[in-house]
Amino acid sequence: MGESRRPRGVASVTGVNESIPTTCPRCRAALPGDAEFYGICPDCRRELRGRWSGEARDVTAAEYVPTMNVTPNAVATKD
Repeated sequence: MGESRRPRGVASVTGVNESIPTTCPRCRAALPGDAEFYGICPDCRRELRGRWSGEARDVTAAEYVPTMNVTPNAVATKD
């Protein structure tokens, strides 16, 4: 019973500053080990932004007209 114990749910973290070699999930190119987050490589990111960067456009929707099965509630029709 003389052993030191950590509280439940607390893990010992070692090697936090080690670089982990990763690959791009899209093109499988090797990524640098100093990347902060896992994700696609800068080349794939540029390609996707160029391909899918949409331009803003005005969208007008038709005015809603209720059908016969839609009836107003009692509060709305109260005079």
